[in-house]
Amino acid sequence: MTHAEEWRVDLYLVEEDGTTRARAVLDNGKTTITGSGRARCNPQDVDVPAIGEELAAGRAMRDLSARLMRAADRDLAAVGAVPEPPRTGYGWPDDARPEK
Repeated sequence: MTHAEEWRVDLYLVEEDGTTRARAVLDNGKTTITGSGRARCNPQDVDVPAIGEELAAGRAMRDLSARLMRAADRDLAAVGAVPEPPRTGYGWPDDARPEK
């Protein structure tokens, strides 16, 4: 049986005072998952906004990916499947996220 879906990821970037913040939002039509990332320019470095955007966006996508994998692990456990051993953690654990 063939099944096709379209999932959308929106990426939002904000740069202020040498810090770039990124938010990646996955919307699959049923639920949304959000990841976040941040990049800060070292005061001794030349400020190149494109580099901060790339770093913050990559970190937000990595955080989003880790959250999606944790959701899949929870769903596997809920249906009685045994998930793989714990994955290497990426991004912030849910209870240790920095303030926005």
